[in-house]
Amino acid sequence: MEKVLFVSDLDGTLMRSDISLSEHTVRTINELIGKGLNFTYATARSIESARTIAGSLELKLPVITRNGAVLADNNTGRHIEKSVFTEDEVKLLKEMLTELPACGFVSCFIGEKMIKTYMKSEHTAAFQGYIDYYKDDPAMISKSTIDDMFCGEPGYVTLMGEKEYIRPIYEKVKVYQGWESLFQKDTYRDEYWLEICPQNCTKAKTILKLKERYGFDKLVVFGDALNDLPMFSIADESYAVANALDVVKEAATKVIGSNDEDAVAEYLSAVAQSV
Repeated sequence: MEKVLFVSDLDGTLMRSDISLSEHTVRTINELIGKGLNFTYATARSIESARTIAGSLELKLPVITRNGAVLADNNTGRHIEKSVFTEDEVKLLKEMLTELPACGFVSCFIGEKMIKTYMKSEHTAAFQGYIDYYKDDPAMISKSTIDDMFCGEPGYVTLMGEKEYIRPIYEKVKVYQGWESLFQKDTYRDEYWLEICPQNCTKAKTILKLKERYGFDKLVVFGDALNDLPMFSIADESYAVANALDVVKEAATKVIGSNDEDAVAEYLSAVAQSV
């Protein structure tokens, strides 16, 4: 029999609109993993953020976080592999991202710990909302200068705000080919996010690394947003949830139910029953 790897996006796909995993999804996936299902998730979230939602999934495979920049253990939160910017790239980011204090943060690795550094400043409404939401998170650390924001080993930069504010920043940074730049609307709100990570750190490229490393013959993926399209292009089968963007549905092998209907878990259960 073929050895199949199943990979799902989190936000808007495996997760419901209330930013949770249903008990049914958790129970179904854990039972299937116990019976031999090869399943993991791929997300733009950090492992720390992802585990607050998906930590009850008993995954045996590494999870793909930070859009492919970090492979992590969902059970422990340990960073298995991580990519970071070079010194020259850090210098260039500081020069290019003059708007960073107003709208974003830097994810920096200090040994096994990851912190998110930001500056106390006048912020975009979107970023201020993010800061307020994570006000009790000890990983959110304020710094005095942009230089201080890029401490330890910087591995990811996130900026957020209105589309008209963030797009020009994206147009500026995407010209450099030494890193990956992703610009898209937030899954749950009207704001737009720009995420910058080291070169070759995408969901698709990291999934291919896992596929080869574990000797999988076939790849099946699930998604809803623009950053899922690259993994759709490398998959043998790709499934868009009903709430996905139209362009994602058009690229999919098939459209299944919505994230609020536990569509991924239902699909996996049906596949298991048919084997």
